Amino acid sequence: MSAEPSPDGQVTRLAPLIDLVVARLLVTDDVAAAKFGAGAPVDDPAREREVLDQVRARARDAGVDPDVAVAFFRDQITASKEVQRGLLAHWAAHPTEAPATRPDLAAIRERLDELTTGLLRELAAALELRAASCPGRVAPAVRARARGLDALHRRAVEAATRSVVA
Repeated sequence: MSAEPSPDGQVTRLAPLIDLVVARLLVTDDVAAAKFGAGAPVDDPAREREVLDQVRARARDAGVDPDVAVAFFRDQITASKEVQRGLLAHWAAHPTEAPATRPDLAAIRERLDELTTGLLRELAAALELRAASCPGRVAPAVRARARGLDALHRRAVEAATRSVVA
């Protein structure tokens, strides 16, 4: 009898992390809507530095190596920008599908900051699973949990979890 978790068990154990990754990416839709209305660029190096500096400072308390945490959140930022660019291009090509209102970016960033706490906590648990399991068995768990999302968001989930399943 194997001590390794079953694929279903891996999905269950990874579910909180993947759900938070998905939640963060769905909040990104609001970021894109805020930027679309304002004509703001997708890239925001100052904000990215701020997020990564906060993650580095909080990682050890969450039980995660700071370099690993920064790599994971760099993946989150990359995935977020992928979603933003995809949505902005779609809305430019289909103006009738563009958001009618522009969300407040400061309020959205507060939500993202709240998600960071949970992501760090669940990242620690996911890294323990990865250490105990073949990464080739973790990636299918990520894909299974991302079912139901559109292609843009599924690709972003895979990008956002790249450092966890590697």
